[in-house]
Amino acid sequence: MTADTTPVALGGAELSIADLRRIADGAAQVVIGDAERLRRSWLVARKLAQPVYGRTTGVGGNCGEAVADPDEHGMRLLRSHASAIGDPVPEREVRAMLAVRVNQVLRGGSGIQPAIAEAMVAALNSGAHPQVHEHGSVGTGDLGPLAEAGLALAGEGRWNGPPPPPVVFRAGDALALISSNALTIGQAASAVAAIRTLLDASARVTALTLRAVGGSTEPFAPEVHRNRPHAGSTQVAADVLALLGGEVAPGRRIQDAFGLRCFPQVHGPALEAAADAESVLTVEINSAAENPLITPGGAVHHGGFHTAQPALAMDRLRLAVLATAQLSAARLSMLDEPDRTGLRPFLAAGPQGSSGVMLLEHGAASALAELRAAAFPVTLGNAVLSRAAEDHAGFASQAARQTKRAADAYRLVLACELVAAVRAHRMLGTSLDAPVRTFCERACRRLDPDLRDRPLSADVAIAATLLDEVI
Repeated sequence: MTADTTPVALGGAELSIADLRRIADGAAQVVIGDAERLRRSWLVARKLAQPVYGRTTGVGGNCGEAVADPDEHGMRLLRSHASAIGDPVPEREVRAMLAVRVNQVLRGGSGIQPAIAEAMVAALNSGAHPQVHEHGSVGTGDLGPLAEAGLALAGEGRWNGPPPPPVVFRAGDALALISSNALTIGQAASAVAAIRTLLDASARVTALTLRAVGGSTEPFAPEVHRNRPHAGSTQVAADVLALLGGEVAPGRRIQDAFGLRCFPQVHGPALEAAADAESVLTVEINSAAENPLITPGGAVHHGGFHTAQPALAMDRLRLAVLATAQLSAARLSMLDEPDRTGLRPFLAAGPQGSSGVMLLEHGAASALAELRAAAFPVTLGNAVLSRAAEDHAGFASQAARQTKRAADAYRLVLACELVAAVRAHRMLGTSLDAPVRTFCERACRRLDPDLRDRPLSADVAIAATLLDEVI
């Protein structure tokens, strides 16, 4: 497949998750497509005479305090808020943050000066990125990381790579930059896209396992899902049936265990949750949520920055992924059973007592435990901050990081099943239908054919990369 090197034009309205990932990966140059709304909001902001939060006042619990020098106050705001803690954020996530923030300000609600957007684009195209740290947000603005980026743009922060020329921050620019959840949104978009790829791959892996254990395709029959027409389960059933050649037929047993029989009902909600999360994040990427919002009529103070919706969407997604990952672990156990495959326990091929893929169950169970921990809903928590001026928190930043952990763990669980399923087909010599046969053949070319007892860690790592390649 040829990489898409087309530049991505940012204009505040049409940035997709796919193009955001290209920017994050350094696979696309960035250009500003339409800066007119940004320019108009900047001009309006310069003429504001009303008291404006963060421009003429302090922030948070200090919002009732007027400031004497708005320019100097802005730099104080960046310096004080550039206090994120923890590990440095990886480069691709910082790049995603910058791209999201540029796109958001181009929407025209921030009142920030255009030179700051131009400086962020210059950094993206030069390959340099400001150093920011992971903990500094509770879902009401990535204040710490964005302030660190702002200080870097102003010439006071730390860069990885050659920095662009410093930008002079004027009155209101500081809050206009940091009043965003750009880091959280960028991290979440990457994690959700990774999970979407794995969910699509799971149908192929499940189809391989079903054939290896002589499973029935009756659970995927169209009439089953016409009579309980949930969109996700209907799609899953159609996809798996197509992979297996389209024929509805009984298997070796009157009915299979839930790992196969209930796959559409458990995996379908995960597809629906992923689609919902993608929709929510696409809105966030292309929104002006700054407080205050600069409009032609003046500054509007509001709470549109709150991330309850993306946090809830990611919580739902992780719980749904946990459920379908549990089915993958169950199918792995099926592949270890002689009465399911007709092969030796654990797909062993050496002398009596050989362990075969026995330890894959252990690895999958460990990864599944990690996924279970990551699935804990962040929206069960709350924080009251800044002298109770901020008395609710969505914790979407934590949801984004936990969603990334969930994706990594789910990938490993599914990779263990894939290694075992491919091994079973090699030992059985089964004839597969065309759609799933292509996937199996690709896996066979990459996975070691040696069936003796040996370390399987490398096999699982290769299988994990195969899952990410599925389209």
